[in-house]
Amino acid sequence: MTDTLEKTPLTEGPSAPAPELKRSIGVVGGTLLTLSCVTPASTLFVVVPDLFGSLGTATALTIAIGSLLCIAVAFCYSELGTLIPSAGGEYAMVTTLAGRLAGWLVFVLSLLVVMIVPPVIAMGTADYLAPLVHLDPSVAGAGVMLLATLAGLLDLRANAWITGIFLVLEVVAAAVVAVLGFAHAERGPDSLVSLQVAGADGGTDTVTAMLIVSGLAIALFVTQGFSTAVYLSEELENPRRNVARTVLATLAISAVIILVPVVGITLGASDLAALTGGDLGAMVTAWSNSAVGTFVSLCVALAIINAGIVMVIQNSRVLFASARDKAWPRPVNDVFARLGRFGSPWVATLAVGVPGAALCFVNLDTLYGVTGVSVTGMYLLVAVAALLSRRGAHRSTPAWRMPLWPAMPVLLIAVLAYILTQQETEYLLWTGGITAVATLYWALYLRPRRGTRWLVTLPQDER
Repeated sequence: MTDTLEKTPLTEGPSAPAPELKRSIGVVGGTLLTLSCVTPASTLFVVVPDLFGSLGTATALTIAIGSLLCIAVAFCYSELGTLIPSAGGEYAMVTTLAGRLAGWLVFVLSLLVVMIVPPVIAMGTADYLAPLVHLDPSVAGAGVMLLATLAGLLDLRANAWITGIFLVLEVVAAAVVAVLGFAHAERGPDSLVSLQVAGADGGTDTVTAMLIVSGLAIALFVTQGFSTAVYLSEELENPRRNVARTVLATLAISAVIILVPVVGITLGASDLAALTGGDLGAMVTAWSNSAVGTFVSLCVALAIINAGIVMVIQNSRVLFASARDKAWPRPVNDVFARLGRFGSPWVATLAVGVPGAALCFVNLDTLYGVTGVSVTGMYLLVAVAALLSRRGAHRSTPAWRMPLWPAMPVLLIAVLAYILTQQETEYLLWTGGITAVATLYWALYLRPRRGTRWLVTLPQDER
């Protein structure tokens, strides 16, 4: 991790200035885009039902603990995102502060996350279009990914308004579910800490502490999208101020939008079996009528499309930044760094959107497991970078500074390392295998060409 960046890296002979994204959005537009990437309603309706299936009444508690951990993570992102505002996001921050190899590994983990999360969310579309049309989940998910890819080719400001409109609809859907759940409460607030889940034999099982710790990897993923503000830092006006504001505001808003309905669902489910089954559409219909159920389902379907659009936007910026920072052979870098007529990296957008459509045909449990491990590992390395953020020249660089440093990143590192040890071996092996292959690429291609490859720099006007 001592293989740090040079102040002025060598270049690959005469070339045009590195392409830079234009600053076109303020904190409101950035917050709309970032909230849409958190996808509070689509996360609530697509990811949370799986948590109900394994954690039952402990789901709200697990998400609350995950949200508290995310405050520490958000502090790290806010400080590093204002210190190093780059479309590269995590990898630019970690490379600059912890070294080139550490940054490369974070890039690989972030690439896994940004490639897997959109199809995971997109495949939930079919369930919520069921009141109108029955579709295969994989086919519906692939269609959403392709639609999101087309939208991602447009101007970022236009997408901020599109996603903002969709975001209103998904917040309305989440609010309806919360109100109905509380209005039809079958149990008291003490059930939120009763730690019960329906057993396979029809009885009641106890949710252990280890199950909650294991579930924290997915709970961290539930509010993970607040990091989008960092990816958009090159397109945010006044990033030194607005990145931190967007990160922290988004985490707070998304935690409320997700956690309040989860509490309402836990209290309002007719019985433990219904809660563990996680069929939120059926619960809404039972609490109201089919018309309300259909309305909520359509709002969720739109929320998923919204999430796909924003995630493709975010993910294309990661790939664009990696090409600009020369992570690949020169012909590949030249292609991925191209900007279209709307100022968006159009080749990178296609490169993340089309494979995302193909991933909709992969086993969903595997996608969930690898995502949970990748998010936890990525947060761990970001926390390490935050621990190193106040040494040398970075000590005096203007940036938002987190409270309780260095205790905050130290505690976060310890907790995240423990969460990793509690994940299933299969998902650790999948993620570890991909990371090992990426390390070989680093050792055999990037490191021998350290003067011309993996040259992570900041935009010229922000150095």
